[in-house]
Amino acid sequence: MTTKTAAITAVGGYVPEHVLTNADIEQMVDTSDEWIVSRTGIRERRILKPTSLGTSFMAIKAVQNLLDKKNLDPTQIDLIIVATATPDMPVSSTASYVATEIGATNAFAYDLQGACSGFLFGMSTAAAYISSGRYKKVLLIGADTMSSIIDYSDRATCVIFGDGAGAVLFEPNDEGLGLQDEVLRVDGKGRAYLKIEAGGSMLPPSKETVSKKQHFLHQEGRPVFKFAISNMSDAITQVITRNDLSKDDIDFVVAHQANKRILDAISNHLDLKSDQMLINIERYGNTTAATLPLLLWDYEHLLKKNQKLLFTAFGGGFTWGASYLTWAYNS
Repeated sequence: MTTKTAAITAVGGYVPEHVLTNADIEQMVDTSDEWIVSRTGIRERRILKPTSLGTSFMAIKAVQNLLDKKNLDPTQIDLIIVATATPDMPVSSTASYVATEIGATNAFAYDLQGACSGFLFGMSTAAAYISSGRYKKVLLIGADTMSSIIDYSDRATCVIFGDGAGAVLFEPNDEGLGLQDEVLRVDGKGRAYLKIEAGGSMLPPSKETVSKKQHFLHQEGRPVFKFAISNMSDAITQVITRNDLSKDDIDFVVAHQANKRILDAISNHLDLKSDQMLINIERYGNTTAATLPLLLWDYEHLLKKNQKLLFTAFGGGFTWGASYLTWAYNS
C-alpha cells in the first residue's frame, strides 16, 4: 500500500422545502427580525417536515444528489461516515441505514459525533482511510435535524438552528491535492455550556426529564461565543503558520455557520477580503454538522482545481479545529 493524498472529488446537498422565517419565529417567542439578524445574521432556516422522517432522509437525499452528479455506482463505495448530533435513533447507526438505502452493498458505515465539528473531524477520518491505501472511495456526510431537539419557546436556541445535509466523496489523488494539514482539539469542560442534559446514561429518559424539557438543546451563548472565536482563531493561526500561508494564499475560508458575528470575528482576525469568506447562514441558520458541506454545495461553482481552502468549526464538547485542503477538480 502506498500513501496518497485524499481529495474531495464530488459534493452533494439537500435542505428541506419548509422555510421557517424570522417573521414566523416572532409569533413563537418575544423577538424581532431586527434582533435576530443583528445578533446572528440569520433570516430564515429550513425545517424537516415531518420530523419523523429523520436525519437519514436528508442524508440519503444529499447522497443521491452527489451520486447523480458524479454518475457513481454506490456499490463502489467502501465506507460511509455520517457526522451527526441527531441520529435517527440510539444504538442503531444512521450511517448503516443510509448505506443500505442507497445500495452501498460493499461498504461499512458508522456515525461520528463531534457536534458542530463533526464534519471537520470526519474529514480527518475519511482522509486517513484513503491515505492508508486500504480504501478508494469514502463518503462523508454531515446531517442534522436540529428541529428535533430545539425548544421553540426558548429564544436563545430557536432562532439559531435549522435542518440540512451535505455529502462529499473522498478519493486518492496522485497530484498531492486534497487534505494537507489539520489542527483538531477538544475541551471536555465545555459540555456545561452546550448540551442536552437528559437521554444519555447519566440521566435516562423519564417523565420528569420530559416535563423539565431536559431533552432539548441548552446553550449559554456568551461563553460559547467567547470560546468559539478564541479557539477557532488559534487553530487557524497554527495551520497557517505551519504551512507558510498568507491571507492572500487562501482562496476561501469554509467556516462553521454558527453566528455571523463569529464569522466576522474570524474574517477580521485573518484580515480577509469580503469574497474570501463563504457564507450562507442567512438562509439556513446553524445546521450543525451540515454547515461545512452545505457551503461546498452552495459554492461549488466557484471552486477551481488547486485553490486553497481553509476549514474551521467549533461545537459542543467543546470540539474545534481547522483544516487546510487544496481543491482537486473544476466543477
